[in-house]
Amino acid sequence: MKVSALSFGAGTFGGGGDFFRAWGQTDVPGAKRVVDICLDAGLNLFDTADIYSDGLSEEILGEAITGKREQLLISSKATFRMGDGPNSVGSSRYHLIRSCEGSLKRLKTDRIDIYHMHGFDATTPVDETVEALDSLVKAGKVRYVACSNFSGWHLMKSLAVAERYGWARYVAHQVYYSLIGRDYEWELMPLGLDQKVGALVWSPLGWGRLTGKVRRGQALPAVSRLHETAD
Repeated sequence: MKVSALSFGAGTFGGGGDFFRAWGQTDVPGAKRVVDICLDAGLNLFDTADIYSDGLSEEILGEAITGKREQLLISSKATFRMGDGPNSVGSSRYHLIRSCEGSLKRLKTDRIDIYHMHGFDATTPVDETVEALDSLVKAGKVRYVACSNFSGWHLMKSLAVAERYGWARYVAHQVYYSLIGRDYEWELMPLGLDQKVGALVWSPLGWGRLTGKVRRGQALPAVSRLHETAD
């Protein structure tokens, strides 16, 4: 599967709640325009997650790609809390199956091209998580599985389990990496090269600090995507 060098992060779609509203509030018409611009420029990968605006990002992306599904690839994620119940969070088989079905419904599609574990769930056996993902791949609901924000041992253990049982393995790792955040280079980059795990970089502009919009000595907005990390 070939992906463009750049992808589009749809966390700006929806703007549900104060946190995501600071990222952006793109509605369906705006999202359709963005999708068309991206496709015209040769960009074919669109990344979202179930928790972005509590599912609203997926819903808007699903509407925006109507009639264009075969021209693009979708990346989405699960693990973080989606509901109030004790099983509405984590990477258990129970939660992952429900999360995937919910994402498919919101995205109005029959498959997710790259499905990420949004974070490592230390309360669920790695075997259970990897087997659940393998079952989604075999069912045709997911094409490839990936992870996000894992440590080196999290990723390596998951790869070892997949290899041991012949299950679908993580083919990519979504990581924070920028000129002002280069921890990825120490362990995860060499691991990725050795194990052939691709990198999908989030916030390559350092939470907005490298865009030129934030100047030395300038006060940050009261609510912004980078406010918490800047404090």
